[in-house]
Amino acid sequence: MTSLLSRALPAASRALVSRRAWTRLSSTAAPRVLPEFSMQDKVCLVTGAARGLGNEFCRAFLRSGCTSLAVVDLKEAEAKDAAQELVAAACLNSDLAPSDFKVIGLECDVSSEMSVQKAFAETMDAFGRVDAVVASAGIVENYSAFDYPFDRIKRLYDINVHGAFFTAREAARNMIPQGGGSIVLVASMSANIINIPQPQTPYNASKAAVKHMAASLAVEWAKKGVRVNALSPGYMLTKLTRTILSHDQELKKTWESLTPMGRMGEPEDLAGAIVFLASDASRFMTGSEIRVDGGYCVI
Repeated sequence: MTSLLSRALPAASRALVSRRAWTRLSSTAAPRVLPEFSMQDKVCLVTGAARGLGNEFCRAFLRSGCTSLAVVDLKEAEAKDAAQELVAAACLNSDLAPSDFKVIGLECDVSSEMSVQKAFAETMDAFGRVDAVVASAGIVENYSAFDYPFDRIKRLYDINVHGAFFTAREAARNMIPQGGGSIVLVASMSANIINIPQPQTPYNASKAAVKHMAASLAVEWAKKGVRVNALSPGYMLTKLTRTILSHDQELKKTWESLTPMGRMGEPEDLAGAIVFLASDASRFMTGSEIRVDGGYCVI
């Protein structure tokens, strides 16, 4: 029957049938994705990556084809453990083996410029380049303005602001000689709005600084091939947040009621945004902010 049909159809029609058949076969074999979103052959580095959102960013990169990754966190043992867990998760239900990945765990205190420089030196020694860097390390604390201890404020700014700057600067220093790269600074919706009911003025100000830092560095490095953008999450249900809210269900209800979508975000809700910003899909985008907040900032 197929041969009779082929003889009866003109060449152009046979080609059309073949393309349609191939499309059907391809769609069942694997999802079709815009190639620019692929992280294949890119070396990625993520700070604050042993847990929380930083760890989720690592997972997103590995799921998008990255096989060369530096997992950076304050404690070396936790960074190395996270690296092993990420590889194991990437191989699950996959035809890939652990040997297909090179994922390293590195110790780094982002509040120390020397520590950040050391982490990048180790990354360059291991991979020879770095293409996408996410400055995700950060902390939040809730004190009223009158009660906030100065040493805690200083620590918060050292990690959230200075840490982001040190990370971005070392990333650019290594990216510029190779022709460029993408840097993502993790800010927060708190860079744009004032969170209620919890008091957190220094945190809000620190994230506003990170957002503006991304825009400023983007202009400074735009002609050198280095893109810098900010990702601003809303309330996300990380493991730590779940633990905190398990003892304060009213606070969870308040946050959900203030969010137009009526829920808090899951960490994986950020996967698409981080891959977009880090990949070639956003190659003409720099100095911008993407908010993933369930609509919180628009009301």
